[in-house]
Amino acid sequence: MNDETVASFSRRRFAQLLGAGAAGAALGKMAAAAQQPLTGPNPIDRSSTGPTPSRQLHLVQGGMPAEVVRLSANENPHGASPAALDAMREAFALTWRYPDEHVDALVADLARAHGVAAGQVLLGDGSSEILKLCAAAATGPGRAVVVADPTFEAVLHFAQTAGAKELKVPLTPDFRHDLPKMLAAASGLANVAPGLFYVCNPNNPTGSITPKQEMRAFLARVPGDSLVLVDEAYFHYAESGDYESVVPLIAEHPNLVVARTFSKIYGLAGLRCGYAVARAELIERLRAQQPWDSVNIMALAAARASLHDAGHVESGRRANREVKALVCGELDRLGFRYIPSQANFLMIDLRRQVKPVVASLHQRRVDVGRVFPALPNHLRVTLGTAEQMQAFLAAFRQVAAA
Repeated sequence: MNDETVASFSRRRFAQLLGAGAAGAALGKMAAAAQQPLTGPNPIDRSSTGPTPSRQLHLVQGGMPAEVVRLSANENPHGASPAALDAMREAFALTWRYPDEHVDALVADLARAHGVAAGQVLLGDGSSEILKLCAAAATGPGRAVVVADPTFEAVLHFAQTAGAKELKVPLTPDFRHDLPKMLAAASGLANVAPGLFYVCNPNNPTGSITPKQEMRAFLARVPGDSLVLVDEAYFHYAESGDYESVVPLIAEHPNLVVARTFSKIYGLAGLRCGYAVARAELIERLRAQQPWDSVNIMALAAARASLHDAGHVESGRRANREVKALVCGELDRLGFRYIPSQANFLMIDLRRQVKPVVASLHQRRVDVGRVFPALPNHLRVTLGTAEQMQAFLAAFRQVAAA
């Protein structure tokens, strides 16, 4: 397929996704909008929080978007399922109640979904709370947290607060977790025990996966007194045959915790609901670090309804797959390499420092991910709607050509 064919295909498919009536006008206006400056602070990158409702971009005089196109936080632009919205409306009448029985109901549903006992599931205020509980339970003075570099950094923050030593191990050249080197580095620590190994799979910010056989070999070698936390926030987006969830492996590994979230594919980032799956004795160890009632009744209602709406999950996965293919096709045409992603974001190799490019895109009303020091030439961009990605590409072409 030559460049002209790829470009024609990309424009045609984007037009189909946008809708035939709006596509032509939207593309022209967004190209004009990309030339307009923007003042004001760049929003903080928070890869697990902040809602982005699904809606069309509103344009004002001169074709400039009325709002910043926010592609910085790996949010789901399609929002929550209709079932979740209905459940939240009904939950307004329950806000005077403590959420105890609603916690039990969601835990029971999750236990059935994963084929475990209810005592093996712990809810959290987003999966970020699960990360905090693991850091509190497994790290501290004289204990270390072992992570990839780069990866999602929340667990590092929590471990540092607990007084733990941090050990960062670079990813492999093809952006996988280098699990053998993580084990070797931990065994070489002097006067410090490896309390917690953190594996984000698929990894944020790279979107890469750690193959299933490498994960299995790693889990078999981790010291029994070290906790392993596998963060599967982006599990639903992963479609590689070389990827698997490690939830079924909990039966074999009493030191394994798996974190999941309702923030990504379920579109509930603003409500904050996540959970851990582990052996019952390890769940109790985490529960001892947790305040009571950390998940609110609105989040519980929405999460439970979302869990039963398989169609919404599949449509979100399909939309992400289609937009990713279209954006990657355009990046191929422009000659930019990117890390193959099994998530809802891409890491693009700009072949130059990212920081000025992030600022230039912000001036064109498109916000992307922050700079990641371990990959200073890579730009992370969330995969939004087709319309949002056209706005990104219009701005990106200009910045890349500068």
